[in-house]
Amino acid sequence: MFFKAKDPDKLEEIMRVNHVIGFFIILFLLMVTPWTGQAREDQYESLKRFSQVLHLIEDNYVEEKEREDLLQGAIEGMLKRLDPHSSYVSLEDLKLMQEDFSGEFGGIGIQIGMTDNQLVVISPIEDTPAHKVGLEPGDMILEINSKSTQGMSLTEAVRLIRGPRGEAVVLTILSPDENQPRKVEIVRDTIPVHSVRIQELENGYVHLRITDFKGNTTEDLRKEIRAYKSGQDLKGIILDLRNNPGGLLDQAVSVSDIFLDEGLIVYTQGRKMEQRKDFKASRRAEDVNTPMIVLINAGSASASEIVAGALQDTNRALIIGENTFGKGSVQSIIPMPDGSAIKLTIALYYTPKGRAIQAEGIAPDLRIPFRKATAVQEDPEHPALRESGLEMHLKSQEIHNEDEKDLSEEVKELLEQDNQLRLALEILRSMPRIKEISSKL
Repeated sequence: MFFKAKDPDKLEEIMRVNHVIGFFIILFLLMVTPWTGQAREDQYESLKRFSQVLHLIEDNYVEEKEREDLLQGAIEGMLKRLDPHSSYVSLEDLKLMQEDFSGEFGGIGIQIGMTDNQLVVISPIEDTPAHKVGLEPGDMILEINSKSTQGMSLTEAVRLIRGPRGEAVVLTILSPDENQPRKVEIVRDTIPVHSVRIQELENGYVHLRITDFKGNTTEDLRKEIRAYKSGQDLKGIILDLRNNPGGLLDQAVSVSDIFLDEGLIVYTQGRKMEQRKDFKASRRAEDVNTPMIVLINAGSASASEIVAGALQDTNRALIIGENTFGKGSVQSIIPMPDGSAIKLTIALYYTPKGRAIQAEGIAPDLRIPFRKATAVQEDPEHPALRESGLEMHLKSQEIHNEDEKDLSEEVKELLEQDNQLRLALEILRSMPRIKEISSKL
């Protein structure tokens, strides 16, 4: 969206007062402040102060600076002071952003953000170089190729981390549970667009993993579910949104819509009440109505929080895990005439029940911290007494349920290593019984 001054005399007056300090800044200030009374005097003083600082720098700074560079710095600084997600986006940075949602690009596979002005890992994307070397949500990135990240913008950090496939980038990392930073060399690879994976845990129960929300996520999810249902009944779904950094709003809405027949999914609210925008579910033939559990953690952000919040507020799914990241702001990319853009926060996300996601996140229904698997061994000298240890004990006759089949070694190992997923499967199996009991209460 672009703005033009409709009163040439007024624009001319401002230009005289401010010594032609820059067309963009004048237009911006004209639009954000009413041009009457006290506001006009305040506007004059603000522009005058800016002009004075500009001339002081040009006349006295130790090195000669181009006015265009100074104005560019002013624009970037103005946006940076708003919030961690508003920023100036150069043409090169704009191309990087577009790569995130279409095509493939060379990188290490992490989503980064700002916490207390510090660059942090929101989450590594599964099966990418960052995930394989062990980067985790909350890790602070102190340096990129020995360049300090202090004061660095998100777009600049992304530009430095990305690069040609096969080349390495060195990050200096400080983990929350460590006292000393460490250097991690990560070889860049091609980061694929495909963001949906399905794995059968046992007959009828599937683990659906969404790594992030790209332009084709909903269609990929529909294809995976359609393919599975063509072979057998779908009894239950574990939707895994852990370490999912988010992505496109429309994909979060359409993914939620797969599991909802009607009602509000999410709404955004800008500064003015009339700026509210609702996103609702609609009934489709391919809607999925099987029992569901959603897994979340601190690496679940933005679009994944929208999905979790919608399914939680509508009582469509049980949410298990840990509190999410809390990135609930909406950014709009506003193009500029020179090919660059402004990424500006224009609204906040709210769940169907009006809960703010920003800085609050989504709290699970069952708070189950992730625990790394540890071997539990009995004391060989004092084994636990069981029926099988009694002399002359009766042996049972094994009865197999035809609907069940032996778990594969891969699934067994996965469940052994992931306590949250293991518990989710146990609860999902028990949902019919829980529903039966609750109907009699």
